[in-house]
Amino acid sequence: MDHIRIIRDLQGKIFRPVYFLMGDEPYFIDVITDYMEDHILGEAEKSFCQAVLYGRDVNMDGVIGMAKGYPMMGDRQLIIVKEAQDMKEWKKDDELKVLENYLTNPTPTTLLVFAFKGKGLDKRKKLYKSIDKYGVVFESEPVRDTKLPAWIEAYVNEKGYKINHDASNLLAEYLGSNLSKVVNEVNKLAILLPPGSVITTQVIEDNIGISKDYNVWELQKALYQKDALKANRIINYFEANPKNNPIQQVIPSIYSSFIKVLMFHGLKNKNDAAKELGIPPFAIAELKQTAALFSPTKLEHVIRYLRDADKKSKGIGNVSISEGDILREVVFKIIH
Repeated sequence: MDHIRIIRDLQGKIFRPVYFLMGDEPYFIDVITDYMEDHILGEAEKSFCQAVLYGRDVNMDGVIGMAKGYPMMGDRQLIIVKEAQDMKEWKKDDELKVLENYLTNPTPTTLLVFAFKGKGLDKRKKLYKSIDKYGVVFESEPVRDTKLPAWIEAYVNEKGYKINHDASNLLAEYLGSNLSKVVNEVNKLAILLPPGSVITTQVIEDNIGISKDYNVWELQKALYQKDALKANRIINYFEANPKNNPIQQVIPSIYSSFIKVLMFHGLKNKNDAAKELGIPPFAIAELKQTAALFSPTKLEHVIRYLRDADKKSKGIGNVSISEGDILREVVFKIIH
């Protein structure tokens, strides 16, 4: 069950006694809990029937004790345990029996929610199976880097705006897979722009401060085209703005892009490249052009160069070379 389905069920007054929200992507967990806080109970009921707790401050006995109670007014009560991963009981099976027992006979007027940010429960354990049987288990998985631009485009469309491919790729490269950061920046633009506006790279540069000409994505394109002049201009910009363009993000991004080129070489059916590599169809033309310039042997060298540069950026085998010089060195090796 995805987060949209859960929210739709809640909108339709389809409630379950226990919700266990877990996973490595906190954004979707927050979306669900925020909706519950804002919409399950009316304003008059919240003071008496809604409790927001934090895992570090509670224990399971106390939480279940509250869950067994009944609403002081209205039809139901809502109990949300945020940061539930901080509760000590998850590591001790015998201390979780109080929750297991509650699941067999939950209070029908209570919605008990655990917002567990992290890997969560072991699916092989009895507790997981019990929650899945009597309640809802939601696994919040990160959006893959290859699918992040498409996710951004879908979110922007949902907000009533449009965004072109270059702009969504720029946001994805600059902000990374932290969905909360992406959403915050898009929401800022939504405040500034009239409904229905198109978000372009120029709009992003003017309002967010991300350069449309000097970013990891443009550096990747320069390397793909073996454009040494452009690549070094971008590196000079990175060197002058190290906080916005940390080398620890730049090198892995370039590494990932060249891995895809090497994988493209190995595909028997190049027509399936978009599906096999998890990239949008419009990116295939650029990939083909790059593969024509970089043989598989050269790409193996490129990947080794990038691994060495990554080690140097972390101080391994390097005590004096600056981040800018590390990038210049690896760019020279990639292009020549």
